Amino acid sequence: MTTIAAYLGVDASLTGRRWIGPGAEEDRQSEAMAQLTSLRPALCRTLVRRGVPPEEAAGFLAPTLRDLLPDPRSLRDMDVAAARFLAAVKAKERIAIFADYDVDGGSSAALLLVWLRQMGLRATLYIPDRIDEGYGPNDAAMAALAREHDLIVCVDCGTLSHGPIAAARGADVIVLDHHLGTDTLPPAVAVVNPNRQDEDGKLAHLCAASVVFLLLVEVNRLMKSDGASGPDLMAMLDLVALATVADVAPLVGVNRALVRQGLVVMARRDRVGITALADVAGLDQAPTSHHLGFLLGPRVNAGGRIGAADLGARLLATDDPHEAQALAERLDLLNTERRDIEARVREVALEQATARGLDAPLVWAAGAGWHPGVVGIVAARLKEATNRPAIVIGLDDGIGKGSGRSVSGIDLGAVIQRVAAEGLLLKGGGHKMAAGLTVAEDRLEAAIDRIATLLDRQGAGALGPADLRLDGVLMPGAATVDLIRQIEQAGPFGAGAPAPRFAFPDSQILFAKPVGTGHLKITFGDGLGTRIDAIAFGAMDGPMGPALAGHGGARFHLAGKLEINTWQGRTSPQLRLEDAAAADVGAVETF
Repeated sequence: MTTIAAYLGVDASLTGRRWIGPGAEEDRQSEAMAQLTSLRPALCRTLVRRGVPPEEAAGFLAPTLRDLLPDPRSLRDMDVAAARFLAAVKAKERIAIFADYDVDGGSSAALLLVWLRQMGLRATLYIPDRIDEGYGPNDAAMAALAREHDLIVCVDCGTLSHGPIAAARGADVIVLDHHLGTDTLPPAVAVVNPNRQDEDGKLAHLCAASVVFLLLVEVNRLMKSDGASGPDLMAMLDLVALATVADVAPLVGVNRALVRQGLVVMARRDRVGITALADVAGLDQAPTSHHLGFLLGPRVNAGGRIGAADLGARLLATDDPHEAQALAERLDLLNTERRDIEARVREVALEQATARGLDAPLVWAAGAGWHPGVVGIVAARLKEATNRPAIVIGLDDGIGKGSGRSVSGIDLGAVIQRVAAEGLLLKGGGHKMAAGLTVAEDRLEAAIDRIATLLDRQGAGALGPADLRLDGVLMPGAATVDLIRQIEQAGPFGAGAPAPRFAFPDSQILFAKPVGTGHLKITFGDGLGTRIDAIAFGAMDGPMGPALAGHGGARFHLAGKLEINTWQGRTSPQLRLEDAAAADVGAVETF
């Protein structure tokens, strides 16, 4: 097997990663695209890496829902679900919405609540408590809702809830979900889910909010055929965008168009809940997918993690500015508390996982009293640190509730679902990249061993440190606000569509200062007078931060993603620094 030469000669960076750059064929295709389209070479490199041919570049840079939105009826049971939902609306039936407690569930519920409110109807919102009830429908809650309602719509949950849906006697149930299904479906009127076993998988990348949006598209179509009109769905795309990014759905196909248009809607600041949340988070510029994933999403999630489960959905659905402000402030405080709890669990979990060995097919940790609301975040941190699937479990009264996160190419959700079917887990399910599980403490070791064995068969045990893929080399003078804005046309960036990452070779550190909790702020240049600022989050907790802070005049290759920094109304380019390596001074081709 041919080994690809390390980019800029970096076989082991300060974070232990090997740098991989574009190959000769990518270079050729990028140059050809630049000549044919007159686009900037850096943007062409991004498009080539996305697999976009020159003739499709213009369309890719301006995606439209008109071209990309699928026919809702291409999903099984959509026609039945839309007809039943519309019948309930026309008859003014009592409707309840049972939602998951994360951003996707909250956004899905808000979409329905807002749509119904604009139709002059109110619905009951029910979100289970993470600790007392756990994920998804349960018998008691569904039975209680059925006694008071004619229709229950389960969003972002329900596909595996055979018993609880059967318990909803006297009410019809519609499931709008995206979690992996099994061979059998629950006894609902309709189960709309692109990840049903009998679906073709073409829309498997949709989050639950997108499924709900498609339902409303179909309902509006049915109303139009009857001579009526429904609410403006385009104005609701901010909720779909937030859910898509926060649920780490891949930003490909229609997801990309949904998020792109949703960001435009969000920038108008029409939704009082999102506006209040953006304000308490200090967001003072037009939102990007990064802001959805790292500023807004965690705050919406905070209620479901460690507070009242319905806070996020209520915030997203409210049309009362005063309620929105109060809810946003409460979620912001809960998010701060969540970060403190997470830090404590993360420290112990990393010690545990390190003692077990970080080169196993599965990295895992479990502890008594660990809050169920933070185990998923900690699992994500372990996954990022080790490039291995990771599971973190909180134990309480003989029962463990945990979350797992996976890496590209390893299907954790299918493994968890299989082990649950084999009886080693009390329950479990999820997606390829994320999963949840409940396990009896006395079967914990056996279940973990079985999960690790199945992951090893997928190749998880053979994974090395994650290579750092770079899109090319830039000099500080080329990293302008104009260039960044052009590159952003290829976005939004996120899961499945990472932002382009560039190397700045042979850079001189002009200023370095630790800031915040473990972050590093630097200014660097090329020795020719041009300088650029960079921020490296969490760098002081690893080897990179101290090395750069104590550079002693040494020069470094720096790598990261470009972004626009807005401060007091002024904009400037900034590098989100992800890695660095000692520079071996030599000639480097740049663009």
